[in-house]
Amino acid sequence: MSEHPNDPSQDPDTHRMLRVRRGDQEAFTELVDRWKHPVIGFIHRTLPDPDEAEDLAQATFVQLWRTAGRYQPTARFSTFLFTIARNLCLNEIRRRVRHPADSLDEPRADDDDHPLRQIEDPRQPPAGDEAGRAELYRLVDEALALLPEKQRTALVLCREGELSYEEIAAVLGTSVQATKSLIHRARLTLRQRLRPYLATGHWDPGTDGTDGPPTAA
Repeated sequence: MSEHPNDPSQDPDTHRMLRVRRGDQEAFTELVDRWKHPVIGFIHRTLPDPDEAEDLAQATFVQLWRTAGRYQPTARFSTFLFTIARNLCLNEIRRRVRHPADSLDEPRADDDDHPLRQIEDPRQPPAGDEAGRAELYRLVDEALALLPEKQRTALVLCREGELSYEEIAAVLGTSVQATKSLIHRARLTLRQRLRPYLATGHWDPGTDGTDGPPTAA
């Protein structure tokens, strides 16, 4: 990942968004086609519910269209897009806190002391080596869900959205140095939590693989 600022004027998607600002529906369709899967992946790792991810991804692009007239190319398009997606996710988390009866089977709101709970994946893994890889992917997702929100968001934007440090910092409202620290701590915590499984084949979501308390945000 580049550590240098990305020039919005060199970003093709920024130019597409400027066309959307002028009412170009074809440019909007191109942006949706290009970014719908990264947005769904990002949302699913924040609120691990496939149906919710689809709904919030659709809401993200609806809001993108509605706010197009106010768009200013002060950063690359991906920064603008994932800021919308993250804000919608945070709004949904707050809604679930205010109305827990509406989502008794859903993940609870995320903070340092009460991390987000991962919904069990209902899919049956395939046999052989594929089963082992599927199980590892599932456990990585579960470990991701246990991270504090800013750590998880920074890491997912790095992996899924392929955003630069500067872009991730803009989405989170933090400095570049703080963003690097969040990603470093997230990766360290994931390695610590997955180490017992890789060594023994046993997964205990209650431990972070160290002798001390889990890493805080």
